[in-house]
Amino acid sequence: MAKNGSPPGRRVAIVAGLRTPFVKSGGDFRDLSAVDLGAIVVNELVSRSGIQAREFDSVVFGQVIPSSLVSLIGREIVLRTSLPRSAQAHTVARACATSIQAATDAADQIALGHSDCAVAGGAESLSDAPIFASRPLAQALVAASRAKGLVEKVKAFSSLDWKKDLAPVPPALKEPTTGLTMGDSAEQMAQKNGISREAQDAFAYQSHRRAAEAWAAGKFDGEVMHVAVPPRYDRVAAKDNIVRGDATLDALASLKPVFDRKYGTITAGNASPLTDGAAAVILVSEEKVQALGLKPLGWLRSYAYAALDPKDQLLQGPAYAAPVALDRAGLALGDMDLVDMHEAFAAQVLSNLQAFASKEFAEQKLGRGKPLGEVDPARLNVNGGSIALGHPFGATGARMITQTLRELGRRKGAHALLTVCAAGAIGAAVVLDGPEA
Repeated sequence: MAKNGSPPGRRVAIVAGLRTPFVKSGGDFRDLSAVDLGAIVVNELVSRSGIQAREFDSVVFGQVIPSSLVSLIGREIVLRTSLPRSAQAHTVARACATSIQAATDAADQIALGHSDCAVAGGAESLSDAPIFASRPLAQALVAASRAKGLVEKVKAFSSLDWKKDLAPVPPALKEPTTGLTMGDSAEQMAQKNGISREAQDAFAYQSHRRAAEAWAAGKFDGEVMHVAVPPRYDRVAAKDNIVRGDATLDALASLKPVFDRKYGTITAGNASPLTDGAAAVILVSEEKVQALGLKPLGWLRSYAYAALDPKDQLLQGPAYAAPVALDRAGLALGDMDLVDMHEAFAAQVLSNLQAFASKEFAEQKLGRGKPLGEVDPARLNVNGGSIALGHPFGATGARMITQTLRELGRRKGAHALLTVCAAGAIGAAVVLDGPEA
């Protein structure tokens, strides 16, 4: 075990982070693809960092909803920015934990001595989600492309059901193994764990209020860039447009359930919205920090991924991953100055917090003698989370890393825990150290 309980290998610093505003899908970024957004934020991040482009040797980048035109967003980020063409790059996808995966992949390469200076992040454009052809239509198109004459080409389409087979197929929103959407699964968690509608709305209200206060206090000014809005580029997107500073509990209570319209508790107000945006961080070795005279935002101390049966509680992965990440860090939940938990749904956050504090969960699910512990509400998602800020799937993790480290620095804190739930019943957890660790 290396310094401060870090895993073996070189220490990894996060020295800079940046994101675009997070905006509602179909809005200001509707004419920008995920790779467009990613290139915009990486170019600006590298410029602001003061690190010469030649110092960067690797890029790890991801997106969740695949592009029909760009399959390797990691390499495209290199080719569309000021980074050297020699920078090796790869693309990752781990659902909502994608840019956590990008950051930990980059950190591993640095710890092993294979990289010295890396960019990691992710981007998502739900406005640019691909629309697929049905399988019969796709097969007919392939057959027609191989046909030698007009008659054969026409014959390739003769067996199609023109009402059913020509309908466009959107990206899947349901878990293949359960047939349930994330919202359906969150409803099940709310019912199983006794999470009331009132508790969910109160948590959502807090997210909006804290995010609005953070914007008003200028906390996001240094971590959110301005983006010129195409196609005319005559105005800029400068702030997240989902945050509702005027949100009230009464207004949230008036919204109707989305997934279970009769008995449900999950609404558009207590769930994260479909969002476009990008975020990235710069990670470097401790040796490179010293050589370039850099000031770290903080250090990536440990991480863990976990998984469970999707038929159980799909979004409870953080309760499985967090104890492992803390063990690897040699720290306890009580040592954390901040906890940032991705807000896919208020019900999911409240369910995971309940599991953190449950002795029964610790014993039966984790095989541990005592629970992880309770999270102090004053240290949880202190500047708002995905419900208020938005959730571009591939970008949320990098947003959380930057946002948390900057707040940790303002508070002169020592440690922070980040957790993310993801599709497929996956959980991710990261322990970060402050700059003076």
